[in-house]
Amino acid sequence: MAIRGSSKHRPGFHALVLAIGFIVGAVIQQAARILFPAGAAKQFLTAGVTPSIGPLPVDLGLVKFSFGIALDVSLLSLVGVLVAYLIARSLF
Repeated sequence: MAIRGSSKHRPGFHALVLAIGFIVGAVIQQAARILFPAGAAKQFLTAGVTPSIGPLPVDLGLVKFSFGIALDVSLLSLVGVLVAYLIARSLF
């Protein structure tokens, strides 16, 4: 018997839904930055926080490269995550 309230999906499924949600949210955010007229609504919906890690330089003598990651989180990207969650919940 399954425990009530527990998820039947593995963590990988939730990570995939979260990643798809951020991608959809980023598309919505870029469309809003292009299509919305300048004003308070555009500034509010498209302003975000960008936490980042890096760059971490790696020097192997022959090859030099660096790693880094940044995430642009805004209200519209969170809307994308919500939409992806609701679609995944209704489908599965």
